[in-house]
Amino acid sequence: MNLLSVQGTGAIAVIVLFFICLVIVHVTKLALLGYRAARRKKAPPEPQPTTPPEPAAEPIYYIVEKKKKRVKSEYSDPKRISFK
Repeated sequence: MNLLSVQGTGAIAVIVLFFICLVIVHVTKLALLGYRAARRKKAPPEPQPTTPPEPAAEPIYYIVEKKKKRVKSEYSDPKRISFK
């Protein structure tokens, strides 16, 4: 009637379930990999018409001001605080 014990049936069920999950995970990963590769393989963009190069522009010079030191603020004498 029953060729395997309950533990044997459970062990075979666990092994079968493991292989089913393993196959599902790998198929999903391979499908995702193929989907990403297919999205990257788009038609190459049309070449833009070439424009004649612009004449060399004059260099641009910027005037940079030197940072000035900040004047230290003067602090008043400390006040005495008493806790009651």
